Amino acid sequence: MSRLAPLSEEPINEDEEYSTNCSKKKGYSWKNWLKNHFYLVFNKKSDLKVLLSVLGCPLFPVSIHYKLPINEVSSSAQYIIQHFSAATGCRKLQGEVKNIFATGKVTMAMVDELGGSAMAGATTVAEKGCFVMWQMAPNKWLIELVVDGHKVVAGSDGNVAWRHTPWLASHAAKGGVRPLRRALQGLDPMAISAVFSPAQYMGEKCVSGTDCFVLKLSADQADLAARSDSTAEMIKHIIFGYFSQRSGLLVHLEDSYLTRIQSPGTYPTYWETTMATNIEDYRIVEGVMIAHGGQSSVMITRFGDSLKSGLSITRMEETWTIDDLAFNVPGLSMDCFIPPEEMQKDYPEENLDWRSPLHR
Repeated sequence: MSRLAPLSEEPINEDEEYSTNCSKKKGYSWKNWLKNHFYLVFNKKSDLKVLLSVLGCPLFPVSIHYKLPINEVSSSAQYIIQHFSAATGCRKLQGEVKNIFATGKVTMAMVDELGGSAMAGATTVAEKGCFVMWQMAPNKWLIELVVDGHKVVAGSDGNVAWRHTPWLASHAAKGGVRPLRRALQGLDPMAISAVFSPAQYMGEKCVSGTDCFVLKLSADQADLAARSDSTAEMIKHIIFGYFSQRSGLLVHLEDSYLTRIQSPGTYPTYWETTMATNIEDYRIVEGVMIAHGGQSSVMITRFGDSLKSGLSITRMEETWTIDDLAFNVPGLSMDCFIPPEEMQKDYPEENLDWRSPLHR
């Protein structure tokens, strides 16, 4: 039985066939990823797989802590979160919501901006799809997303996060258990309140004409180290939440992570990935304000002395809408979040390199 390949935060070489019957194959090495990555990112035939890898099921940078000591919560952040809780009405449901179910639609597209060349601004054909998501507190979730016939499934049983694609089987995520980013795009006000409670207040900023309070969260050094390896170091992973001063609602999310890549005998290359999401169309569902639409954009920037062509940028975009959302769906149990069978095997830790700077 081969071990599971790590879950990537960047597009990976998913065109190669993955065989679970090959006992000698131990996942994709970072060397193989580098060898094939340029082909994957800039080959139009691979655009859909790249979009699904990056935009499909990203994880939030930090874990949710539902109960924090008072000295770990800033007064400014506490005020903003209390305003958000009152605005969404989620406070009255605290302790009452056991699970959440949501369905929605997505439209994805890629734009390549190659250092201001003639190809800059070339947009691929938009791909349309849909998704269904289940979530059970704490830290248990499952999402199935289908775009143009390609289905991606990702989930967490509270102990490990994983992803399955038809072209690369199952991937395990490294680092602490983290929530699904898509659920925190206005779909789960209770989780948003909990995850941003320990945030740092960064001041005020106007976003798309809306005056906002800004809260910041950062992945700690221990988690960054767990998501790094000998050739790639994750330097930072931060996220900013923008809460409307007027309505109190979360209207914008922006996270960024920086990875330093260096193989022996080569110059280092840096990958900086930024994902920004506008959160809109709040509607009342069972007495709670839930966002029903928005747009996300991702920008991957590569720079370093090893790149002869200089700065390189790849941009991706997604528009999403929510069709249906419900709380406390009957019949949803712990069994719904059991990982794939191969994820439940006990693997010896020796001789297995599980670390990857690009897994979610």
